[in-house]
Amino acid sequence: MGVATNGSSAEPAPALKFLIYGRTGWIGGLLGKLCAERGIPFTYGAGRLENRAQLEADIDEVAPTHVFNAAGVTGRPNVDWCETHRAETIRANVCGTLTLADVCRGRGLVLINYATGCIFEYDAGHQLGSGVGFKEEDTPNFVGSFYSKTKAMVEELLKNYENVCTLRVRMPISSDLCNPRNFITKITRYDKVVDIPNSMTILDELLPISIEMAKRNLTGIWNFTNPGVVSHNEILEMYRDYIDPNFSWKNFTLEEQAKVIVAPRSNNELDCNKLKTEFPELLSIKESLIKYVFKPNQKTSKA
Repeated sequence: MGVATNGSSAEPAPALKFLIYGRTGWIGGLLGKLCAERGIPFTYGAGRLENRAQLEADIDEVAPTHVFNAAGVTGRPNVDWCETHRAETIRANVCGTLTLADVCRGRGLVLINYATGCIFEYDAGHQLGSGVGFKEEDTPNFVGSFYSKTKAMVEELLKNYENVCTLRVRMPISSDLCNPRNFITKITRYDKVVDIPNSMTILDELLPISIEMAKRNLTGIWNFTNPGVVSHNEILEMYRDYIDPNFSWKNFTLEEQAKVIVAPRSNNELDCNKLKTEFPELLSIKESLIKYVFKPNQKTSKA
């Protein structure tokens, strides 16, 4: 089938044309906006991911050089939805993603798949505060939520598709502080928050990198977060310092949190050395937060 992967490129390189799934989603919308700004031709897929014939029709019509999958089910208002809608979650997150990967493989296309890093939790070998993160080859160890179970399931199966680039996104953040999907927006609206260091993804910095990854035909699993960790309180302190000096919040424990959510949440640190080696300019999570999120939105006199 001749899929050019892991840094290889066809000769001569074709003009880029992207087929994107997830038009109504947050990441899919941002990806389309980025392509428009950069003059990269793109089309949003019309087919349902689980409908093979529709996907094939999309590819026949668009003739893309790369396919991006930002579709799937995360649940509204949160992943607790997946606990009571299991068949729907499997249909989108497992059946749909696998069908798209398989169709792309048959057409010799690299698929950039926005996945999740919420498939790990701190353990004895990766203790909170140790600085030891989970690597790309590590086996997922978090099964607390059905959403995470489906994501770990499909990631394992996608390892068999050499045309797929799996990007493990975590707790995504953008400079749009009004977007309800933004992790910062979420925690500023909560009555109480836990305070746990986590790996997170600054979309303003990393989505352009995902486009570059497509250009380089990179495949395999990638921890797609900024290096390092940041805690809920550290983010809210930045929010107070840069956005609203009168902002305040209350903390509660994981045990207290468990009483108000249906499914446990993943907390972890991902090792980003692989991504940092490929993209040395990648900023640490705290540097990226300041540069891409808080400085552009600054409303205080903080230097």
